[in-house]
Amino acid sequence: MNCASRAFSRGLLSCIAASLILATSAVSHAARADGVVNIYSYREPKLIDPLLKAFTAKTGIKANIIYAGSGLVERLTAEGKNSPADVLLTNEFGLLIQAVNAGVTAPVSSAVIEKQIPATLRDPEGHWIGLTRRARIVYASKDRVTQDSITYEELADPKWRGKICSRSGQHTYNVSLIAAMIAHLGEEKAEAWLNGVKANLARKPAGGDREQVRDVKAGLCDLAIGNTYYMVAMQKNPAQKEWADSVKILFPNANDRGTHVNISGMSLLANAPNKANALALMEFLVSDDAQKIYADADGEYPAVAEVRASDFVQSWGELKPDSLPLAKIAELRKKASELVDKVHFDAGPNS
Repeated sequence: MNCASRAFSRGLLSCIAASLILATSAVSHAARADGVVNIYSYREPKLIDPLLKAFTAKTGIKANIIYAGSGLVERLTAEGKNSPADVLLTNEFGLLIQAVNAGVTAPVSSAVIEKQIPATLRDPEGHWIGLTRRARIVYASKDRVTQDSITYEELADPKWRGKICSRSGQHTYNVSLIAAMIAHLGEEKAEAWLNGVKANLARKPAGGDREQVRDVKAGLCDLAIGNTYYMVAMQKNPAQKEWADSVKILFPNANDRGTHVNISGMSLLANAPNKANALALMEFLVSDDAQKIYADADGEYPAVAEVRASDFVQSWGELKPDSLPLAKIAELRKKASELVDKVHFDAGPNS
């Protein structure tokens, strides 16, 4: 507002007063902006809320969150430089890679994060950081499977013909596993392996990881491929507890290279208006206190090695994670997806 052109009168005084009000409002707004961090989250609020409350209690920074099960990367792309979001939280690795490929992330350099999170669970360029680990394991029937160890390679053994249940090969969890197999075996042997697993399927891939365990309980298959944390989810659901009680967890390749591990994670966003607060949140989420909240809330393995998983998760046995860097898996995800289509995995065992 330009008051200089006004006569020295009540009009001028009114103009000055109005200017002061606007200036005060702007300062107040700026102060509020300094005290917030805006989050786009694929992770459900019931998990994130305890973490954000602890963060605000510690720092005084208010955490605003928008949750969606899908479409957040597309939203960030559409918003561009006008996006209010500072941090992206994802429930799986593929969404982090999607965000990086969409150009909506920014690199993070933090001694705190580098100290807490192993290099295998971070992007070398700092565009994504793992927060929790989930192992891709085998749920085996307690009644019909006597062995207590297995390898991923063994899933292609004809002795399991018609005895394996799996969700779609194109689901991000399986794409990640297949990418790891390509890294370990080479593309030609990985293709032969995936053909073998397909031949051993009890039916066409369908449903989620919990439905695979349901079908083990029903006797449709003896083995199911799934993530560890679904055991916790099923135990908490009265309708699914009997599914969980019918199986035991086998950690593939526990006696050699280790079990494939996927992650949930986070990224700093390229157009973040509150970068300092975003970094404060990201460093808090890798702290021991926050990692313990993750461990207790959802049955996942903390990304910080020194933080123990929950007692229930530890009761399954020791997790020896594959040391293959997730950055290598990220490079091979496209090949893995193409391989799923090439062998017609989702068409089922008789295709």
